[in-house]
Amino acid sequence: MDSIVVTGGAELRGSIEIAGAKNACLALMPATLLTEEPLTLMNAPRLSDIKTMTLLLQSLGSEVQSLQDGRVIAMSSLGPISTTAEYDIVRKMRASNLVLGPLLAREGHAVVSLPGGCAIGARPMDIHVTALEAMGAEIELKDGYLHAKTQGGLKGARVPLRFASVGATENVLMAATLAKGTTVIENAAREPEIVDLASCLSKMGAQIDGAGASTITIQGVDRLGGATHAVVTDRIELGTYMLAPAICGGEVECLGGRLELVEAFAAKLDEAGISVEETAKGLKVARKNGRVAAVDVRTEPFPGFPTDLQAQMMALLCTADGVSHLEETIFENRFMHAPELLRMGADVDIQGGTATVTGVERLKGAPVMATDLRASVSLILAGLAAEGETVVNRVYHLDRGYEHVEEKLGAVGAKIERVPGV
Repeated sequence: MDSIVVTGGAELRGSIEIAGAKNACLALMPATLLTEEPLTLMNAPRLSDIKTMTLLLQSLGSEVQSLQDGRVIAMSSLGPISTTAEYDIVRKMRASNLVLGPLLAREGHAVVSLPGGCAIGARPMDIHVTALEAMGAEIELKDGYLHAKTQGGLKGARVPLRFASVGATENVLMAATLAKGTTVIENAAREPEIVDLASCLSKMGAQIDGAGASTITIQGVDRLGGATHAVVTDRIELGTYMLAPAICGGEVECLGGRLELVEAFAAKLDEAGISVEETAKGLKVARKNGRVAAVDVRTEPFPGFPTDLQAQMMALLCTADGVSHLEETIFENRFMHAPELLRMGADVDIQGGTATVTGVERLKGAPVMATDLRASVSLILAGLAAEGETVVNRVYHLDRGYEHVEEKLGAVGAKIERVPGV
């Protein structure tokens, strides 16, 4: 397996282009199953998770082409569509469950394996199942597969979500576009990825009102057409690269960044002593002066502080002046990067869902092991601030969510390289 080697101490200066959002693209791709006409996605990220979704859709009978060096994804689901999403593909990525709603809406039945992905908590499918059952689906779990069917198609319904799940909101949103009647999603997720999916579906002819609010209303239509849609900027990649100059000094402009995507995160950076300035091209980030200040962070659904930036923020706070507290409220088991940071000289104490971080003046380079996607990049950020060399192993997680990290950071002055595995 490949490793990433980082030599700390270099200030970063220049600009980094932020890619299209992985989580948005993974929800947009299954929308091809809702129409027989072409769906084209622009500004697509070049990631292994996108390749996995491509393989899944192709296994279902969709035509999927990667164009312009992977920046464009051209899809068509004109021909006969299989309704079985096999374990061998689905196990690689949790977002694979997003084919369930579209398959039910199009074909009236589906067999979808329970998903896999990073080991950061159970993330159960019960919210998806309960929501689709409210729309008339009959769903049974057998041998690790969800067997779903409808009698006469999905029907519009009131769908209250017990938790503002992004995936469940996306599954219901897609399913409801072709359901008979009106569907109202209550306690819907409000993330930008939801707004982006609704925007694309609307271009395809869906009737959606309220995306970005906690109540979304969808009036079902008889059919959807094709569309061309640009994937929204990846707010998690944006936040990650905003932290790079914050943790090791310098000034970096994140091209394509928009403040409304990361307001709660940017507010915490400001509290910690990091300047975030809007420019004509994106967001410019630099330390205001001296050592970063300790801050307390609590992860919340959007528009709160993103759980997907918690690990990266911990890396920053490991070198802050004072004691910080990070409370993780979204996923259990999402502090698995902490023991690796301890190997680098960090002072982190975990009690249940709260991490207490006492900042140290300098981290020390060490060999560390990536446990999940966001943990991977948090260790790279820590390496930028560390004295000496940090070797981050098992970086296959990293390639699921960040394209060409070593190239992007290297271009702004980081001493970083990828070492191929033997």
